[in-house]
Amino acid sequence: MKQLEDMRGNRAFEEMRKVAVDWLAGRDPLEIAKNAGIGYDEADGRFSFASFGTNVCVDYPSYQISPKLEQWHQLIILHYMKLADGAPLTEQWMTMAEVKDGMVRGGDFDRRCERAIRDRLTRASEGELSEKCRSIGGRIVESNADFAMRFDFLPRYPLLLKLWFADEEFPASGKLLLDRSADHYLSIEDAVTVGQLVMEGLLGIF
Repeated sequence: MKQLEDMRGNRAFEEMRKVAVDWLAGRDPLEIAKNAGIGYDEADGRFSFASFGTNVCVDYPSYQISPKLEQWHQLIILHYMKLADGAPLTEQWMTMAEVKDGMVRGGDFDRRCERAIRDRLTRASEGELSEKCRSIGGRIVESNADFAMRFDFLPRYPLLLKLWFADEEFPASGKLLLDRSADHYLSIEDAVTVGQLVMEGLLGIF
């Protein structure tokens, strides 16, 4: 049964990858690089950038990605290269529910994410949180929260993790947020997948 599920999953991945690559095939690689904020070496025919703490290369025009990443991570990269329109970051933050068409799926993710942060992440020390976050490409930033880490999942696709530790007046809480430019770079489906990858990186299983 698992082998059949894996085959179906691989088939679905290849079909979605083909759709993305077919769309990208008609685009100027220099335009893609400019809009996505990534490097492109014309001599080598290769895009290069960091994603989730990993240095990534994408060959042109095959759009093969190295090193080998989890399938959904690969699709997110291709979709980002496809949708990116060069919109500047706002440094203002929103929940997944506020993403375009995100009321249902984004709202569900927000609730699950906030529960996981409250029940699991806020029990760790700041030192433990810092070490874990840095291991997946995060960095500590100033915030009105007790603890905040920023993850640049893609060059123009940051996420902000904000945590408030429990005190005598308030219970522990937290949120995972997106820059308000996010709609210019990924769909709500991909946004939720990015959030899941970040939370899985922090928690192991989400």
